[in-house]
Amino acid sequence: MTGYASTAMALANGSLGEIQLSVEIRSVNSRFLDVSFRLPDELRQNEPALRALITTNIKRGKVEIRAALENAFQNLPTKPSAAILEQLQAVEKDIQATLKEARSLSVADVLRLSGSTANTFKNNAETSQSVLNLTQTAVQDLLASREREGARLTLMLQSHLGQLRTLAAQAGPLIPLLVTQQRNKFMDRWKEALSLGGTETTEVRAEAHQMAMDRALNEATAFAIRIDVAEELTRLASHLDEIERILQKGGEMGKKLDFLIQELHREANTLGSKSSVLELTRISVEMKVLIEQMREQVQNIE
Repeated sequence: MTGYASTAMALANGSLGEIQLSVEIRSVNSRFLDVSFRLPDELRQNEPALRALITTNIKRGKVEIRAALENAFQNLPTKPSAAILEQLQAVEKDIQATLKEARSLSVADVLRLSGSTANTFKNNAETSQSVLNLTQTAVQDLLASREREGARLTLMLQSHLGQLRTLAAQAGPLIPLLVTQQRNKFMDRWKEALSLGGTETTEVRAEAHQMAMDRALNEATAFAIRIDVAEELTRLASHLDEIERILQKGGEMGKKLDFLIQELHREANTLGSKSSVLELTRISVEMKVLIEQMREQVQNIE
C-alpha cells in the first residue's frame, strides 16, 4: 500500500555541534517487499540494522528510506587541536632550518593540513541507536498511514462482496427455470414428430412414443447436468464468506486474499462457460469485472 512518513531530530556530535538528522520513508504498491536506501556515506554502516527493522514491520510494498544530515555550520572550518598545531609548528621549523627561504604557514595552510576544513561526523554507537530510533518512529507513522488506507480498501472490498452475493442470488433461480423450459422444448419437439403419424400399428406407435419420451427426458437430464452451476455457486459463496472473515479478523491477509480472488475468478469463468442464456452470461461478466477490481486492490494489501 502507499504511504509516506518523515521525522527529524537533533544530534549532538562533537566538534560539529548540533546536527539535524531527518528520515523519510515512502511506500508504493507492490506484490512483494522491495526495500531501497538513500543514505549519506556517514550512515551507510547502519543499513543492515535499518533493513532488519523494515522487513520486521513491513511485508509488502516498494519501500524507499532516505536519511540526511545537516548542520548550520557544516561549511565552516573547525578549530585544530593544540597537539596538531604544535606538530605543524615543529614541522615548519624543521623545514625552515634547512630551507631558509621557505615561507611560514598561513592560516589557510594550517586549516588545510590539519584537515579541519572537512567536518568529520562521528557515527558512534549512540548515534547509530538514535538513527534506529528515529527510523522506528517513521516506520510507525508509515504503518498508521497504510492502516488508514487499508481501512478504505476494506470498505471497497466489502462493497464488492455484497454485489457478488447479489449476482449469485440472481443466478441461482435461473437454472431450474432453464431446465424446465428445455425439457418442455424437448417434449414438444418429440410430440410434434410423433403427431405426423405413419402406418405403424398402435402397439408400435406406443412403443415409439415411449422411446421418444425417454429420449427427451434423457436429453433434458443431460442438459440439466451440463448447465448445473449449483456447485460453482456454493463454492463461490464459501469463498465470499472466507474473504469476509479474513477482512473482519484483520492482520496480514494479502496472500490469503490473493488465493481466494483467484478461486473466485475460476468459479465465475466456469459459470460463464456453462451459460446457455444471455442473462447468465451477463451475470458472469459482471462478476468477473468486480473480481478483477478486487484483485487489483488485494495485491496492495499486506
